[in-house]
Amino acid sequence: MPLSRRQVLTQIAALSALPALPRVASAASPRRLTLAPATQQIAPATYPATDLWCVNGSMPGETLRLKQGARLIAEVENRLPQATSLHWHGIRIENAMDGVPGVTQDPIQPNETFTYDFALPDAGSYWYHSHAQSVEQVERGLQGALIVEEPDTPDVDQDLPLVIDDLRVASDAAVDARFNAPHDLSHAGRMGNVLLCNGKMVADHPVKSGDRLRLRLINSANARIFTLGLQGLEGWVMAYDGMPLATPEPLSDQLVLAPAQRIDLFVDVTAAAGEEAFIVQFERDGGYELARFPVSAGTRTRRATPDALPPNPDFPIDLKSARSVDLITEGGAMAWLQSASFKGEDLSGEELAKLGQFWSFNGSAGRPIEPLVTARLGETIRIRMLNDTQFPHAMHLHGMHFAEVLPDGTLGPLRDTLLMLRGETREIAFQAHNPGDWLFHCHMLSHHAAGMGTWVRVTA
Repeated sequence: MPLSRRQVLTQIAALSALPALPRVASAASPRRLTLAPATQQIAPATYPATDLWCVNGSMPGETLRLKQGARLIAEVENRLPQATSLHWHGIRIENAMDGVPGVTQDPIQPNETFTYDFALPDAGSYWYHSHAQSVEQVERGLQGALIVEEPDTPDVDQDLPLVIDDLRVASDAAVDARFNAPHDLSHAGRMGNVLLCNGKMVADHPVKSGDRLRLRLINSANARIFTLGLQGLEGWVMAYDGMPLATPEPLSDQLVLAPAQRIDLFVDVTAAAGEEAFIVQFERDGGYELARFPVSAGTRTRRATPDALPPNPDFPIDLKSARSVDLITEGGAMAWLQSASFKGEDLSGEELAKLGQFWSFNGSAGRPIEPLVTARLGETIRIRMLNDTQFPHAMHLHGMHFAEVLPDGTLGPLRDTLLMLRGETREIAFQAHNPGDWLFHCHMLSHHAAGMGTWVRVTA
């Protein structure tokens, strides 16, 4: 059985007084999403509630659940003290709706409203989050699950989005307001000292023995890479980053989930009635429960291996005719930048550090004036990435999914975010099927703020 509490990870005491799960939206009518300050009881009841920035009053915000092929119309009202926007992570979306200030839209100013209106072409597990001052705004709570359901409901007893996150709080349970700490910007990113699942330090989900669950794991953390395991649950990986696998993969002992990545699992409850099943987060000193599943008696017998989920629309990758570009990542602690271009000006590493810029792509810190590549509609692009730093990076492409080009020349599964470890060289390829200007950046949000951002252009 895993350790039951996280005292070694947090400055606050054992867990109680857990907030309610986010509400689930119905599908058809426009959704009103109000972004505003709110409080939530993250810490035990003997501590104050935590001041957050929430979507419709909760963190994470309400789960938006619609059918594949529907349109999402979201009227976003900004009642925050800062300008903001919402990015719809992983959705192959119209460019104007992508939610990136300075690229696809002007930020939503305080007391203003912006309406996002776009089609949902792909079934799967996605999420939404602020893309303005995101180190602070995502940390304060501007995030939530976006679930696009298949036309035919799969054979599961429960379908559970699990938004896993970490939050850095002080001893009074207030969010630590040092969002631009140079150590975070130049090292592994902003790590929290409280781990959360659906806004709770431990999430309980009652189940029955023999139940089949669909677990939609969404890593919404600023920088934490979650290493997860299951106890009392057995099953299969069905999809990565919303894209179904052609053949379900049996679960291994551990799952690695980088910031912004998602994994869909089908799991059967093998724990007996009266026991508990767990999702476990592994740390250096052991495993800690992240979600708990109290088990009652059930009548189901073990079912066969599930069929694959139906595929999403395909945009074939043609490696033979692909055009290749390189992306070299440099900088960060223990491999400091000597120099880089920033906003069109060549600066020394010391000058860049004073501006909070510690990383570069191809010698440029921050989003460059020119795109990494301009692709023709339908063209296949290969990006060979070298991580010449001492830290991992979660590379995320907006607007399109890519596949990793494996050493044997074959393609891995479709993803929108790839974890690169230090010193690694990896190559991805995608068909440029979605016109517009698309951000490509590290989803360790402190790294993006400190220089790790570029973009690609797809011309019609």
